[in-house]
Amino acid sequence: MRLLLIRHGQTPSNLKHLLDTAAPGPGLTPLGQEQAAALPQALAAEKIDALYASTLVRTQLTAEPLAAATGLEVQVRDGIRELAAGELEMRGDDDAAAAYLSTAFAWSAGDTGRRMPGGENGVEALGRFDAVVAEAAGTGAKTVAMVSHGAAIRMWVAARAGNVDVAYASGHPLGNTGVVVLSGSPEQGWQVLLWEGSPLGPEGRFPEDSGPAGEAAPGL
Repeated sequence: MRLLLIRHGQTPSNLKHLLDTAAPGPGLTPLGQEQAAALPQALAAEKIDALYASTLVRTQLTAEPLAAATGLEVQVRDGIRELAAGELEMRGDDDAAAAYLSTAFAWSAGDTGRRMPGGENGVEALGRFDAVVAEAAGTGAKTVAMVSHGAAIRMWVAARAGNVDVAYASGHPLGNTGVVVLSGSPEQGWQVLLWEGSPLGPEGRFPEDSGPAGEAAPGL
């Protein structure tokens, strides 16, 4: 299966660098609406068979232009929502961002028992995202697009893709409507083909350089 993981368009909370993870969450800024409207053209070469979005409003609004262009129904699933910030919710300071990201990437590295302060642990976060991916794979769809969230996408990809590690994912934030393209299956594993414009699969080169987790913005 070809899996397109798409970060939602810009929100007011993105502009304020807030850890805004609770439902229903904010809508899109005017720029975010433009970014969503540009997705169908940007993904015109993809033959999308199924389209998913999280339970947060911003992903559903981002998916709407794709749904209109493809004629697909947006399937809303809680499993691909953003990583719950718990006690860090609506904070925008550097300490909160560092704690949030270090926890998320600890899950990617295998420390899945670690818990976000007042929130979920890695078993729960990975499990819910895995379940939606498995559901999509079970439909037999060849290409699936999921509109999700920056931290959730980066955490899951670093945990599940064979050619992306924590150092790379933590050092390469996703911009709004940035896309990570993977190929594979829940049974055989996943390989990243493209990370927001940078080829990482068999046709590209996996960059060796990376930065520490604390340098990357959460990208909610």
